[in-house]
Amino acid sequence: MKPQDIRKHGDELYEALAARRAVAPLTDRVPDIDIDDAYRIQLRMIERRIEQGETVVGKKIGVTSKAVQNMLKVYQPDFGQLLSGMVYSEGEPIPVDTLIAPKAEAEVAFILKADLNGPGISAADVLRATDFVLPCFEIVDSRIQDWKIKIQDTVADNASCGVFVLGGTPRSLRGLDLAVAGMVVEKNGDVVSTAAGAAVQGSPVNAVAWLANTLGTLGIPLKAGEVILSGSQSPLMPVVAGDSFHCSVGGLGSCSVRFA
Repeated sequence: MKPQDIRKHGDELYEALAARRAVAPLTDRVPDIDIDDAYRIQLRMIERRIEQGETVVGKKIGVTSKAVQNMLKVYQPDFGQLLSGMVYSEGEPIPVDTLIAPKAEAEVAFILKADLNGPGISAADVLRATDFVLPCFEIVDSRIQDWKIKIQDTVADNASCGVFVLGGTPRSLRGLDLAVAGMVVEKNGDVVSTAAGAAVQGSPVNAVAWLANTLGTLGIPLKAGEVILSGSQSPLMPVVAGDSFHCSVGGLGSCSVRFA
């Protein structure tokens, strides 16, 4: 794809974000778009946000669990960048009218104390580089109409990033096996999902290693101090004003989020 087309589509997605309106799938309009094109479009969209004063605070892995892959009919992981404008505090209501078509998902967040420069990163490297972990909610959102996405669409749209909330008390990974840590998710007081960390590429730790290695081939490190969202352990759950969600993770604590 030509540089001017990359810029055009990145600007279009940024403007859709700013105006809170969706656009037609890129894969319907640009039939030959490939994954590399999509990541270049993503970078242009991120560049526009940085120009408006936001900063990169971390990275996210998307489409890691079978539940989410089957729901979206997207069968490989992707990644996006987390920006300062995406952060909400636990207890702070999230206005749904600031988003387009939000869906909540529960996962585990890693906070790094050392850089991870792939390729060649192992699960053991992730354990050593992690300061602490927290349960969290990511509220994904799509600038693509009706979530009619293929992998190129969600990649270009910054892995469908919306906003996120970190919860619980920081917990070291020492003595904690996230692969077997059970997660229970409630929506408006009713249990809607149960899963273990093994649902995410065998373990959230493996997912972070995958991300470090994938980004490393592009010359992008995971940096000390960054938040890394390791991928949803729950199905995507549509959100409307008045909804509240709560997730608890064995050995890790809980996180809550509510919408106005």
